[in-house]
Amino acid sequence: MPPFNQAYIVGSGIGALSAAVLLIRDAGMHGSRIRILEESPLPGGALDGAGNASQGYVTRGGRMFTDETYTCLWNLLDSIPSLDTPSRTVHEEVRAFNQQLLSHARARLIDRHHRIIDASDLGFDLQDRLELMRLLATPERALGAKPIEEYFSPHFLDTNFWAMWRTTFAFQNWHSAVELRRYMLRFLQELPRIHTLGGVRRTTLNQYDTIVRPMVKWLLAHGVLFEFGTRVVDVDFADASSGLRLQTLHALRDGRPLSYHLGPDDCALLTLGSMTADSRNGNDHQAPELVRDQRDGAWTLWKNMARKAPGLGRPETFCGHVDESKWASFTLTMSSPLLLQRIQAFSGNEPGTGGLMTFKDSSWLMSIVVPHSPHFDEQPDGVYTLWGYGLLQETQGNFIDRTMAQATGQDILTELMHHLGFEDILEEVRQTTTVVPVMMPYITSEFECRSLSDRPPVRPPGASNFALLGQYVEIPEDVVFTVEYSVRGAMHGVYGLMDVKKEVPPIYHGIADAKVALASLRTLMG
Repeated sequence: MPPFNQAYIVGSGIGALSAAVLLIRDAGMHGSRIRILEESPLPGGALDGAGNASQGYVTRGGRMFTDETYTCLWNLLDSIPSLDTPSRTVHEEVRAFNQQLLSHARARLIDRHHRIIDASDLGFDLQDRLELMRLLATPERALGAKPIEEYFSPHFLDTNFWAMWRTTFAFQNWHSAVELRRYMLRFLQELPRIHTLGGVRRTTLNQYDTIVRPMVKWLLAHGVLFEFGTRVVDVDFADASSGLRLQTLHALRDGRPLSYHLGPDDCALLTLGSMTADSRNGNDHQAPELVRDQRDGAWTLWKNMARKAPGLGRPETFCGHVDESKWASFTLTMSSPLLLQRIQAFSGNEPGTGGLMTFKDSSWLMSIVVPHSPHFDEQPDGVYTLWGYGLLQETQGNFIDRTMAQATGQDILTELMHHLGFEDILEEVRQTTTVVPVMMPYITSEFECRSLSDRPPVRPPGASNFALLGQYVEIPEDVVFTVEYSVRGAMHGVYGLMDVKKEVPPIYHGIADAKVALASLRTLMG
C-alpha cells in the first residue's frame, strides 16, 4: 500500500499539474483522491494563452525546449493524449511539428542601422574565453552569491555571444553567476548553434493550448477535483518530535476563510512563490501597472511557512527585489499580414523558423519572435501574432521618450517599427494591430543572487507528509526558469512521498558526451 491515499496540491502551474499526473500514472492514486487548490480562475500558472482576435491575444512568455535537456517533460507528455489527435501523445505531436518546422535563425542579432549582424562571430577575445572556462571549472560554493557582472569583464558583457545568451535565457548582468554556470553546463550542446537556435523545439500552439489543456482534460477524466478561486495563505505543522508534519492548510475563497485538515493518510504538494505573481496587462493606450505590494497569495504562503519551520528557505531573497526581477513582454495581434511579410523578407525566415530576433543596440534590449500561425486555438485565418520582450525596463527608448516600464502598447509598436526600419508602413500597421503589454514583477526572480539555503529542497529535512514544488525549490545541477525544472521537482516530490520505485530521468550532461564537449570547446576557443 502507498503511504498516502489522498493528496492536496496547492497551485495549478506545470509543476502542480505534473504532480497530479504522476500521482495517478506512477503512484497509483485514484484521481478522485486528488484535490488541486488554485487561486486563479484558470489552471496553467505561467503557461498561459488568452485573448481573442478583436481584443488582442496575449501570452506572458514563450518557452523554447530542447530534445536533450527536457527529459522529464517529454517523459510526462508521453502519457498525455493530444487534443487534436488523441491517438498520439502531446510529445509525439510536438515532435512531428518540429520535424516539419525546423528552427534556423537567419537574423538573430540586428544592429542600430537595421543590419543583420553575423552572429556566428561570438566576439570573444582571449580574456573572455578564459573567464568562461574559469566559470565552468569553479565549484558553486566558490562562486557564492557573486553576480555575473562582477565575474566577467565589460568586454564579455558587450559580445555578440552575451547578447544572444542573455536574451535566449533572460539573464540580467546582475543575476547569479551560479545560475549562469548551471545554464552553461545544462545547455552546453547549444553553444555551437546559439546563433541559429537550431536546437530549439517549440509547441504546436502556445503552451497553454498545447500542454496545459490536454493535461487538465486528462486529469478531469481521471476524476481530479479543481477548486479555483482558492488562495492558500498559511499552514499549521503538527507538534511532533519525529519530523515535520503538515496538519492544516488555511485558505481564502470569496473573502471567507476555510481550512483543509490533513489526516494520517493525506499528503500535500505545495507550490512556493510564483514568477508571474501580480502580473498586469496594459493595452494600446495604457502601460501595465507595476504591482509592488504582493497582492497574489503565492509569496504569502511561502513566507508564513518559512516563519514556522526551519529549512524552508528565504522567500525575501526572491520576492524582495522587484526592480532586479521585473520585465515586460508584449503580444501583437494583427489583422493584416503586412508586418510579418516585411519581417520575413528582411530576415529570410518563415514564421515559426526564426527564433528570437534581438535588437542588440536597443536601449530596452528588445527581442521578438514570430510564431507559426495559428498560435492560439481557434485563431481565425487572416489574424497573425508576434511576441516580444525587453530586458531593460528603466532606460529611455531609442525612438520614444519613455522607459519600457512606462510604455503603452502603441509606444512599444512604434519603438519596434523603428528598430526594424519599417517607418514607411508604421501608420498602416498601427491601424491593423492591437498590442497587449504585460508587466511581471518577479519574472526572473529565480536568478537572484542567493546563498545555498535560500531555496529549500523538494523534500525538506524532516518533512513526513509534504513536498514542495515550483521554481524556488533546490534541485542540484538543474536550471530554474524552465518547464523541465518544475516537472523534475514534481517527480522528486511524488516519488519520494509515495515511495515510487522509479528513477527520475537523469540530468543531461553535455560535457560527458565527448562529441558535444569537443564541439562546444571549439566554439568557445574560436
